[in-house]
Amino acid sequence: MNKVITISRQYGSGGREIGAKLAQKLGIPFYDDELIARAAKESGFAEAAFDNVEKRATNSFLYSIAMGMNAYGNQDIGFTHLSLDDQLYLAQTNIIRKVAQEGPCVIVGRCADYILREQENTINIFIWAGMQARKERVIRLYNVAKNKAEDELIKADKRRANYYNYHANEKWGKAENYHLSLRSDYIGIDHAVESIIHYLKSAEGGISRI
Repeated sequence: MNKVITISRQYGSGGREIGAKLAQKLGIPFYDDELIARAAKESGFAEAAFDNVEKRATNSFLYSIAMGMNAYGNQDIGFTHLSLDDQLYLAQTNIIRKVAQEGPCVIVGRCADYILREQENTINIFIWAGMQARKERVIRLYNVAKNKAEDELIKADKRRANYYNYHANEKWGKAENYHLSLRSDYIGIDHAVESIIHYLKSAEGGISRI
């Protein structure tokens, strides 16, 4: 199995749980918070700095202003001339590319689908769910107050979208960016995992050839 699988997801959809169970089923590494730890270790930045980047992306316009010019694609501009958030994104990008080169794995979030867009062995999955199911999940698992759940979901998805749209120059959740999209509240967490495995088998003629 030589596939790198990226999982993008709506907040409260169970995407992280699906990714973790998928990795366990396939017997391959699972990366989420581990990416932050490795990026922090290799870059010298604190882990908290990486964790806070996405949380600052509440407003796409203000986020772009705060970040300054999206310059990390310009080879003439040195690393130290980039904004702090751009430096953090680059450090995280380097780690994502490294783990993808190390072998098959499952990577959750962090623009991994875009970062690995030119790597042929990458499969991109998007997990979503209806608002009611997501509300019930965050209330049950994350202790979010019932009267604040919907607002928290909307804000979290907006932050993820703004962060992704800025760094990836693409639209978060756009169907064309993913190989497979699954509605987790319709199919269920475990069946979503099995559906992804079935998709991999169907796409390439058997798990042994993936």
